[in-house]
Amino acid sequence: MPAAQSRRPRADASRNRQQLLDVATQLFAAADAEPSMRAIATEAGVGIATLYRHFPTRESLVDAVYQDQVLRLTAGARELLAELDPPEALRRWMDLFGDWIATKNGMLDTLLAMVESGEIAHAHTRTQLLAAIDELLDAGRASGELRGDVPAEDIAAALIGIFTVASSPAHKALADRLLNLLMDGLRPTPAR
Repeated sequence: MPAAQSRRPRADASRNRQQLLDVATQLFAAADAEPSMRAIATEAGVGIATLYRHFPTRESLVDAVYQDQVLRLTAGARELLAELDPPEALRRWMDLFGDWIATKNGMLDTLLAMVESGEIAHAHTRTQLLAAIDELLDAGRASGELRGDVPAEDIAAALIGIFTVASSPAHKALADRLLNLLMDGLRPTPAR
């Protein structure tokens, strides 16, 4: 095998990496402050050396979780549209967006420093998320189930507002009511 050809990670290494990502995502979402790397490794059931082998710095872990969440949101729009009608797909996607916002809670300081330093391209993420919203809106417009005059930017702003007001798990019922109200406003009004 040529030295230039890269090897695929072993199955256990891939499993450990995914377990670390999943646990870090859960801990970041549940935390008010950034959990320690040791706490993440312990919760994932791996040693701290395994965590650092996959993610040599806190920033590399935060970046991986952030990118994983963005991928889940963008792919999630397509997957939901394949299974549900456009309004239901959009409403379920809003829940995914809320999960993404919640995940930022426990990594906010590191994430903000990375955005400020240019390590994370915030503008690129924004473009990806707006494209996902547009995909959902376009499907709803085509089916006649969603209004045609609401831009993706307005949906993103509304979602940020909702999840700012109802940011904690204790406010889930409030977030659900506000998201349902937003969805009501996105449905076309019958002609009078």
